[in-house]
Amino acid sequence: MKILLVGEFSRLHNSLKEGLLALGHEVLLVNNGDGFKNFPADISIRANFFKSKLGNILRQIWFRIFKYDLALLEHGIRFWWISKKLKNYDVVQFINESPIQTVSKLELFLIQQLFKQNQKIFLLCCGIDYVTVNHMLQKKDRYSVMNAYFENIPEAKKQYEYFFDFVDKPHQKIHQFLYKNIRGVIASDLDYVRPLLGNKKYLGIVGNPINTDKITVIENEISNKINIFLGINTGNSYKKGISYFEEAIEIIKEKYSNKVEIIITKDIPYSDYQQHFEKAHILLDQVYCFDQGFNALEAMAKGKVVFTGAETEFLNHYHLQENEVAINALPNVDYLVEKLSFLIENPSEIQRISRNAIAFIQKEHHYVKQAEKYVQLWKTN
Repeated sequence: MKILLVGEFSRLHNSLKEGLLALGHEVLLVNNGDGFKNFPADISIRANFFKSKLGNILRQIWFRIFKYDLALLEHGIRFWWISKKLKNYDVVQFINESPIQTVSKLELFLIQQLFKQNQKIFLLCCGIDYVTVNHMLQKKDRYSVMNAYFENIPEAKKQYEYFFDFVDKPHQKIHQFLYKNIRGVIASDLDYVRPLLGNKKYLGIVGNPINTDKITVIENEISNKINIFLGINTGNSYKKGISYFEEAIEIIKEKYSNKVEIIITKDIPYSDYQQHFEKAHILLDQVYCFDQGFNALEAMAKGKVVFTGAETEFLNHYHLQENEVAINALPNVDYLVEKLSFLIENPSEIQRISRNAIAFIQKEHHYVKQAEKYVQLWKTN
């Protein structure tokens, strides 16, 4: 099949492309690199001018006056330049409801253009969009990434401003057009299943594809101290519940000063992040999730013990009641301290969970197996 993948978050489409290529399909990936992460693309629509030294000055001035980002406009213009070439694909898949990440009117126009030029278009639900934000605003789950917003933490408000872009009128037009015309929507993990239940366009869940062929398993040998790593992106720290980890670490540092080495970083380049990540026995990922995101899955594939989403719903879905593959992180400092203390006092448990995690990723998230599942859904819908 000839397949077009539009947009990128957390390397999902890149890994899916690798799986599809292994199956013999022809794949073109168009994206803007997902910000500072700069993920690969066959055709990049990255905002080069408005992120250059001169362009950024104009961008900042424009934003202060008109309150919208010219870099987003550049994404759209660059996509428009190449849009006429993006036709006659067997399957097109959008990473989410705003795959191009431009201003709303231009986003809708470009999406409509792709529908005119291609027959089968599918949508992924794997992040913030109209469906997920609307679901969270109704507080239907025990907790969500909007917890800090609901708790009225003043410093947290800024991190949630863009959430409301997905429920305002301009984006609702995009959402309504997509759900009227797509062949179906696919959830990438259990956090996105719940908002889609009962939706006629929902096709099911296909877990994040992880290219285990590119990941080297690191033996979790503990010769001296247990290394605990927390890499903080300050732009989403409230959404991930990082403050609970920070409080727990302070207690652990005092309680086990001779047994642990704790590394905390903030907003460092990915290459530096990787160096700390490689050395870690335990990785603290996020609190407000039911299932694992890409960062957690890649860490598990390497054999790290990850504190992340591993709720009852996750255990039931994958039949893991007797095989712990990650530590379910909860917004409770005492609970996190208890879980960390147990691992520090029982290092053999770190190795046991590490082995389970590696096996789980190979079984449930292998990139070729997951690509096969996508192909099956595309063919039957």
